[in-house]
Amino acid sequence: MSTRRRFIKTAAAASVAAPLAASRAAEDRKPNILYVFSDQWRATDHGYAGNSDVITPNLDKLATQSVNFTHAVSGIPVCCPHRASLITGKYPLTHGLYLNDLSLSTDHRSVAHCLNDGGYSTGWIGKWHIDGQGRSEFTPPERRQGFQYWRTLECTHDYNHSPYYGDSPEKKMWEGYDAISQTEDAQEYLENYSRSGTDNPFALFLSWGPPHAPYHTAPEEYQKLYADKEITLRENVPQEHEKAALRDYRGYYAHMTALDHCMGDLLKTLEETGLADNTIVVYTSDHGDMMHTRGAMKKQQPWDESLRVPFLVRWPEKLKNQPREISMPIDTPDIMPTLLGLADLSIPEEVEGIDRSKVILGAEAPDDNHAALMTCPAPFGQWSRDRGGREYRGVRTTRYTYCRDLNGPWLFYDNETDPFQQTNLVGKPEHAALQTKLDERLNALLKQTRDEFLPGPELIKRSGYVVDPKDETVNYKIPFNSANLTKSPLV
Repeated sequence: MSTRRRFIKTAAAASVAAPLAASRAAEDRKPNILYVFSDQWRATDHGYAGNSDVITPNLDKLATQSVNFTHAVSGIPVCCPHRASLITGKYPLTHGLYLNDLSLSTDHRSVAHCLNDGGYSTGWIGKWHIDGQGRSEFTPPERRQGFQYWRTLECTHDYNHSPYYGDSPEKKMWEGYDAISQTEDAQEYLENYSRSGTDNPFALFLSWGPPHAPYHTAPEEYQKLYADKEITLRENVPQEHEKAALRDYRGYYAHMTALDHCMGDLLKTLEETGLADNTIVVYTSDHGDMMHTRGAMKKQQPWDESLRVPFLVRWPEKLKNQPREISMPIDTPDIMPTLLGLADLSIPEEVEGIDRSKVILGAEAPDDNHAALMTCPAPFGQWSRDRGGREYRGVRTTRYTYCRDLNGPWLFYDNETDPFQQTNLVGKPEHAALQTKLDERLNALLKQTRDEFLPGPELIKRSGYVVDPKDETVNYKIPFNSANLTKSPLV
């Protein structure tokens, strides 16, 4: 993919913009932020992460220039909860969005509010999914959590017929495959910024819908790359799922390669406009996808395929493009304070995540003993109770996964010796002391986050949410129900 459907970009514009941007960077102004994330792209499926089947040359190159959090997790691996935690720096039972299609209260002080107050121009392009007014409805400025530039839709997975809204309720359409058009809009944003001559930094969030299902809707040129390609399935895909898994992996990977090309175009535009040196680029995903492992699909679940996500941070001016791997887990609520820390802005007192900016900058050693909190307050939808879903709380350390459900200890894996999580160590005498230690760490985190570990129906009742009694899903196809607006913390 090159510059299809983009006509404003010229060599002359780039040659003028580059010295302007370079001179501003030389003045040691605050860094720009380009935060790019996809929907449902698990950590393992990148060339740089060891998957030789998926074609991701641009992300592989980015990894050679980045700080790589190799054990980043999405502590509640679902779209809406992740995005609300990203925006607020709070855990799901604090901001209240522990189910999909709820509406985030405007009472929170969001990452955009903080950046705006720090002199940043902020923008969001692509999937939003925290407004809860219906997936195709217009989000007015007062419910955009402080974001200024706006080319967004609540949610769609029809990537080739994808609408969006700008500042008016007039519905517009992305041309072709939406991730490509959204990327081009982001490139145009960068080009316009570089020509503007402003000294104010920008923070642009680009939120892609793929590679979330449907898996077989990437542009044909990317699907052809995998049509006859040999695919190696993960060891924990059951034999009876192999045929379906091979079919779905081809489509899943085609989306990924399309997004990789989009990322390459974005990075090229940063270079051509002279913005690259003083722009922090973050690449990640909201959660993973089970993709037939253990015979399961999609997210919410506590296994690594659902839980672990990529997390790369590049900042040439400060990090000198020197790659470094950090095995300490970083969790979703940590992202907001970390971005603010990198921008040298104050972090609201109510934020619950941990600022990891000093770790990224090398000014602080990683906490190799850190445990990230794993949460499923109420299983719903594709992982409802009749499909094996259950409430759980757990911890993910660099090496271990430990989970409790409402009946007690449920899962315990040594991920170093058992990377496909096939041997459950719960109750084994030789691991009893370690299980007790991990359980104590979980209890400490539950106390810290004021989590009573209630049954899902009780929590939903206390929250006052209206859900389908069968699968506890909020109905996103009908007009917004005011009962599903979170007005205050639940804990």
